[in-house]
Amino acid sequence: MSDLDVPLRPKRKKVWVDYFVHFRWIVVIFVVLPISFTLYFLTYLGDVRSEMKSFKQRQKEHDENVEKVVKRLKQRNPKKDGLVCTARKPWIAVGMRNVDYKRARHFEVDLSAFRNILEIDKERMIAKVEPLVNMGQITRVTVPMNLSLAVVAELDDLTVGGLINGYGIEGSAHIYGLFSDTVVAYEIILADGRVVRATKDNEYSDLFYAIPWSQGTLGLLVSAEIKLIHIKEYMKLTYQPVVGNLKEVAQAYIDSFAPRDGDQDNPEKVPDFVETMLYNPTEAVCMTGKYASKEEAKKKGNVINNIGWWFKPWFYQYAQTALKRGKFVEYIPTREYYHRHTRCLYWEGKLILPFGDQFWFRFLFGWLMPPKVSLLKATQGEAIRNYYHENHVIQDMLVPLYKVGDALEWLHREMEVYPIWMCPHRIYKLPVKPQIYPEPGFELQRRQGDTQYAQMYTDIGIYYAPGPILRGEAFDGAEAVRKMENWLIENNGFQPQYAVSELSEKNFWRMFDAELYEQARKKYGAVGTFMSVYYKCKKGRKTEKEVQEAEQAHLETAYAEVDQPMD
Repeated sequence: MSDLDVPLRPKRKKVWVDYFVHFRWIVVIFVVLPISFTLYFLTYLGDVRSEMKSFKQRQKEHDENVEKVVKRLKQRNPKKDGLVCTARKPWIAVGMRNVDYKRARHFEVDLSAFRNILEIDKERMIAKVEPLVNMGQITRVTVPMNLSLAVVAELDDLTVGGLINGYGIEGSAHIYGLFSDTVVAYEIILADGRVVRATKDNEYSDLFYAIPWSQGTLGLLVSAEIKLIHIKEYMKLTYQPVVGNLKEVAQAYIDSFAPRDGDQDNPEKVPDFVETMLYNPTEAVCMTGKYASKEEAKKKGNVINNIGWWFKPWFYQYAQTALKRGKFVEYIPTREYYHRHTRCLYWEGKLILPFGDQFWFRFLFGWLMPPKVSLLKATQGEAIRNYYHENHVIQDMLVPLYKVGDALEWLHREMEVYPIWMCPHRIYKLPVKPQIYPEPGFELQRRQGDTQYAQMYTDIGIYYAPGPILRGEAFDGAEAVRKMENWLIENNGFQPQYAVSELSEKNFWRMFDAELYEQARKKYGAVGTFMSVYYKCKKGRKTEKEVQEAEQAHLETAYAEVDQPMD
């Protein structure tokens, strides 16, 4: 067997859930899509009403809502009430992991009012927003001003709070880092009801660096000040087909944005946006974008592609045509480019609606797309949810750039999930060590894509049914994820915790660094008030007893084992 040969697996026997999932499109078309469209429209009207108010009025309402949350938090009796959780229903979260921690007794705090853009400060180049502001909402306001967040996650429904407390990336992350790296200040309500503003250079700098990846377990985020950048009206996008083995595809991807001479900060050599889609083990399309003015885009001979129209081909399938057409260049309106994957949810839409990519469906019903992820989750029972966990993969692997080829080969052997999405991002060397961090001594290696102040990583996104499932073979999804997590630990990689995790507590803190996070939890009174990040991410149901015991335990024990060998 060669290194890329996949193991032979026995045939899998179908169960009743297979048939229900196969015909789930009926529920999606007649229930999920109409309700989704209605909710999107009502949300849009609410956003428009908010935008009609002055920034001063929005700030006043914000301050009043903060006072309500503080008052509610002070009503909690630590001896009688459970740990603090938001009042958001578990199925509303966009992430795919089970939000089972809410099954334990908990004390609910309602943050649903925090969905307003509080200020667009053109002088400071800062957007001050509340945590439930989503990407579609913020780009609708900023792009007409030729401004944008430095990192705009692709899907409209992703919220600022989720991208900060969890994980957020986009094709510009090779320049600006992850979404949380573009935040300049957090407004946080601490466990004792104090409202503080944390920045990298004030008295709460430790809290500032500990917030990202903390999943809301250090305090309640009620606003954030985020970096803005100047943009232009169009994205000049180059589609470059690549044919070769996985190592050759990985190198072509690296070369698409990382100069071999190490001049990584030169805007003449580095594109504004980067992503690569790998369609099978030998074919990929690398896409690089540069902002372009309206005047440039409309010059004679240039092609403008308005991909935002509801009847247009799904973006990942359109990009795939480069494999037949060869290299080509076109101009896409900037906001439409930002949200290019929204309508088809990358390529998950193909599994949800097998005929959704057909022209007749796009033309007649494409305006209803996409289904809200929260509604898809709400319409699946526990049996279907467990089915997806075992027979479906929605994961991201964050790996050092120089290990992308190794990661692709490992994924092909163990999962065979295609298409694969690849997007580079920086992990900065900081004055403290947060949960995710670059490899020690990376700056001495002078590898392609790295600088003295940041190591280049890549998000390898795997979102589809594995090859064995598509062929009707047996596949153990939980075991595959465990193997993936072990591979990441051994190769200095990270797993975003929006996804289903099989990590034990010991291995969780082998992957992530606990020191700053735990110091912040103790210093700011989060222990005994908010659930720890591991137990919030842990797969399976959390009983009240389990959660309380975990909070009462002396946490250093688990973290002292970080340097011991894995099981």
